[in-house]
Amino acid sequence: MAKVKSKWICQTCGYETSGYLGKCPDCSSWGTLVEETYSKTPIREASSMADSRNSAPQLLKDISLDESIRYTTGILEFDTVLGGGLVMGSLVLVGGDPGIGKSTITLQSCGNLAKNGLKTLYVSAEESAKQIKLRAERLNVDSENLYIFAENNIEEIQKNLTELKPEILIIDSIQAVYNPAITSSPGSVSQVSECCGILMHIAKSRGITVLVIGHVTKDGAIAGPKVLEHMVDTVLYFEGDRYKSYRLLRSIKNRFGSTNEVGVFNMEEGGLVEVSNPSELFLSERSNAIAPGSVVIASSEGTRPILVEIQALVGPTSYPSPRRVTTGIEYNRVLQILAVLEKRVGLNLSKQDVYVNAVGGIDIQEPAADLGIALAVATCARNVTVDPETVIIGEIGLSGEIRSVSNLESKINEAYKLGFKKVLVPKSNLPLKNISHNLEIIGVSRLLEAITSSISVASNK
Repeated sequence: MAKVKSKWICQTCGYETSGYLGKCPDCSSWGTLVEETYSKTPIREASSMADSRNSAPQLLKDISLDESIRYTTGILEFDTVLGGGLVMGSLVLVGGDPGIGKSTITLQSCGNLAKNGLKTLYVSAEESAKQIKLRAERLNVDSENLYIFAENNIEEIQKNLTELKPEILIIDSIQAVYNPAITSSPGSVSQVSECCGILMHIAKSRGITVLVIGHVTKDGAIAGPKVLEHMVDTVLYFEGDRYKSYRLLRSIKNRFGSTNEVGVFNMEEGGLVEVSNPSELFLSERSNAIAPGSVVIASSEGTRPILVEIQALVGPTSYPSPRRVTTGIEYNRVLQILAVLEKRVGLNLSKQDVYVNAVGGIDIQEPAADLGIALAVATCARNVTVDPETVIIGEIGLSGEIRSVSNLESKINEAYKLGFKKVLVPKSNLPLKNISHNLEIIGVSRLLEAITSSISVASNK
């Protein structure tokens, strides 16, 4: 008979101790340690639950590539982020905020995979089979090879896997699945870690591709122990404002592909629709009558260049300390740019409120957006405009120099495709070798020079 033991586990970071502590010594969270009792099951006995098969060492040269075959989901953006599709026997974790589209994209993928002849099992631990059917009808998902199973007991799931023998398994969600051998409630650190370990063993031993949906905490991290992200092969995050229509699917970890790819989707009534040209989406509502403080920058999301409008608003403050508000741009990055504008350009912002926004809700992280942010603030403060047909690209140093950026040619090509006529770029990136079109490229080396050039461009329009 298995020996029953207990331990105290932090529900935030997974720290374990034999006794209660008010404050977790690892993550400094208060009141997060919960007592959990469990049966000390031998590793060999637990592994046998997953119906493992015996294996032996193989020579690298004797391993067939067919053992790592990829399944295409039929959603190009999803396949691109995965590195070309789902790898057989892989364990993929998809995380994101509630209502962001995790269940939607997995159910759409299930339908496409099942239509291609792959036996697919969708396990819902949170919804009934009828509720899944309603969502499937809305998404126009229907296939003879798609099975729905409403269950959250990992042992019952394993039993049906043995009988059904699917090639694709979806778990929605890992925080709702539980192992009856552990007395803690579903979603606890022990339950999540144990159930994920069993699913990983199933994926590797049987060659079943497993997609696991995971909830996130208020800090944006996957709920459960950090080891969860280490156990899986791929970690994907859905990003975006749930009140906006677009979604970004970003790869955080990928053992079978690049982590530099980003998929862009648009949430419509019939489900998630892939966006082949995200720049056009983000600039679709941009007015031709440009007000001061509006510029277009080119940023990279993974290997893909995306054009985004940056808007700045500068006005007199009514507070003792002027306000600095940013949306979609790192706050400290904007403070640094404002300091350079004051010191190197002589722009007095000490009594001005400054608001900076990346239109569309996208998060801009690349330093190549620095120059665009600076020009948006400077032109609004001076009440002048930048030519609406100009794209701004460049990183700003603390001495006011414009530093070179990566992937400049792809950014310029993206601007040309969308009909822009001019591009303001770092002079250190010139000359460019692989530019064949007649787009006017203006090189600048100092921030003051860039502001002067942009204002003169506007006045000569």
